[in-house]
Amino acid sequence: MMAVAPSNGKTVVVGMSGGVDSSVSALLLKQQGYHVIGLFMKNWDETDPVTGTCTSAEDFSDVEKVCTQLDIPYYGINFVAEYRDLVFKEFLEELKKGYTPNPDILCNKWIKFDVFLQKAKEVGADYVATGHYCQTNGRELLKGKDPQKDQSYFLHAIAGQTLEKVLFPIGGMEKSLVRWIAKEHNLAVFDKKDSTGICFIGERNFAKFLSQHIPMQPGEFQQLDGKVVGRHHGACFYTLGQRRHLGLGGAGPRWFVLDKDMKKNVVYVERGEHPRLFSQRLWADRVTWISGRPPEFPLSCSAKVRYRQPDQTCTVQALADGSLQVDFEQPQRAITPGQSVVFYQGNICLGGGTISLFLSSDRC
Repeated sequence: MMAVAPSNGKTVVVGMSGGVDSSVSALLLKQQGYHVIGLFMKNWDETDPVTGTCTSAEDFSDVEKVCTQLDIPYYGINFVAEYRDLVFKEFLEELKKGYTPNPDILCNKWIKFDVFLQKAKEVGADYVATGHYCQTNGRELLKGKDPQKDQSYFLHAIAGQTLEKVLFPIGGMEKSLVRWIAKEHNLAVFDKKDSTGICFIGERNFAKFLSQHIPMQPGEFQQLDGKVVGRHHGACFYTLGQRRHLGLGGAGPRWFVLDKDMKKNVVYVERGEHPRLFSQRLWADRVTWISGRPPEFPLSCSAKVRYRQPDQTCTVQALADGSLQVDFEQPQRAITPGQSVVFYQGNICLGGGTISLFLSSDRC
């Protein structure tokens, strides 16, 4: 990557994915007088089995088009090895244990706001910017204005001092406005579909993809009383609360995954909204606080146990081993070990931790 050219304004390196959000972010920063550089991160190297094309190559092509339109320099950088070592390796290890990890959170912590940030510093950038729907006032992480797109949940594990060097140009906007800006400026990606699926890996058959990395170990679907109702491909491929792609039919309400026994390779299922799906208490470890220090306990705040969940009132207690006990005012559906619980006070994201255990309602 080349060194940054001198500029009268501040220099900002924008992490560009080839999508609408990062493209509009680059546009807005240039309009604000920044010296803008686009940087495309190649974090996954695989050809689409259906189309035979490399999706990262297509995305980089879109980055080229947008940066050419904006008349800003752009570069591509390969973080494939870093992504595999820092994100995907841990993702697989946690799945093998029976947890349901979130690679987006790992990617933000280790790639976008660590490796990428360091690379930007090497070339003399004053700031980095991304197309995340969240905001910052310096050292605090705030929710994005659009409640349907707010991504602070995925950024809860980054350090507060990092935020001093980060800009979120679209965090104070609704998604509809971002689309409108892209169309008004005729950006090449104004009508490009939003990306979904696993971070940088994309949308695909989850179990089929994972079976390339984790051997399938067929086992039994059992009801809580031990009755066998079907066969599965391996307990690690299923998550609590899951109702799709189970392959269980028959008359009656939908089947839901309630629990897993990794040693026996058994996935427990029942029909309908079973009490085992609901919990009022969880424990979390690997806790991080954006301020760099824990708050005073007991902490009365709100929390989310999944992305886009409405804030849930709770009380947080610190335990002697550094983990947390979280008690919710109302039962929560499908609390899942391996996922994150993220804490808020109003619009401020305080931090969060990894869910290690929960107490279901029928065991209280």
